[in-house]
Amino acid sequence: MSGSAGAPLLPSPVGGERRPGAGGGERGPGLREPGGRASGARRILGHLHSTEIVGALVLLLLLVAALAPSLLTATDPLGIAPADAFTPPSPGHWFGTDESGRDIFTRVVYGARSSLLIGVAATGIGLVLAVILGSLAGLGPRGVDFGVNRLLEVLFAFPGLLLALLFITIFGPGVATSTIAVGLATAPGYARIIRSEIRSIRGSGYIEAATVLGRSPAQIFRRHILPNVAAGLFALATLGIGQAIVWAAALSFLGLGAVPPAAEWGAMLSAGRTYISVAWWLTFFPGAFVVLAAASATVLGRSLQRRNRER
Repeated sequence: MSGSAGAPLLPSPVGGERRPGAGGGERGPGLREPGGRASGARRILGHLHSTEIVGALVLLLLLVAALAPSLLTATDPLGIAPADAFTPPSPGHWFGTDESGRDIFTRVVYGARSSLLIGVAATGIGLVLAVILGSLAGLGPRGVDFGVNRLLEVLFAFPGLLLALLFITIFGPGVATSTIAVGLATAPGYARIIRSEIRSIRGSGYIEAATVLGRSPAQIFRRHILPNVAAGLFALATLGIGQAIVWAAALSFLGLGAVPPAAEWGAMLSAGRTYISVAWWLTFFPGAFVVLAAASATVLGRSLQRRNRER
């Protein structure tokens, strides 16, 4: 028996040899160092920049507002009180009231649900379409790759918001239509990135090994390619949500998405612009939350992209 007497034998990280435990201490496989979870949390927070922490906290607050707005306010977002119309920000109405006496703070809180839902749904639509197009171009024969690339180049010739406006012109305005339009407008950019990722993964050694072992293309895509692309997709989705929120708010501002008196940030901006000279708070607070949501999602998305590159 090798090693000093009485020292526990632990598995070596290489091969099947065993080595004495450091310091003679003995710990079973289920035991952890005291305070291990706390130190792990400290390590994670230590790697985060202050802007990333602020962004995560803002998104967490918006998520609470979207899922449980009654925790933040007990007022009806559509309830009117004409006697309180155009009340400036005060202790009774933190963000003031609008032309009908509706509480702006309550409407901003409830607007988080509509805006985040539109942003998430539009990003999901764009990513699903992008995965289909990117996979066809990345895995298909040369002719399919050429055709998909030409299609993406044609779509790239138009600004994304212009594509969304074109779709709405054909199918009519509305929340559902604007959500689909934003998703379709963001898909070409995602598809090009996914195609590039799949092309690089396709030439990897483990893909060649899986092919030699007789794995079907569907198995290779499901078990090897898609999991490797998924991490980048999550970062893309985080960035896309912020962009989709801004675009959806812009369409609502133009009257092509949600319309007043809906508690949606873009619709609130559209309704408040008429009174911007006498009631600045009608547009300031909804606009500020559009910027906060988009900036927070962008900061976290950039952070995820950077960490993926470092790995």
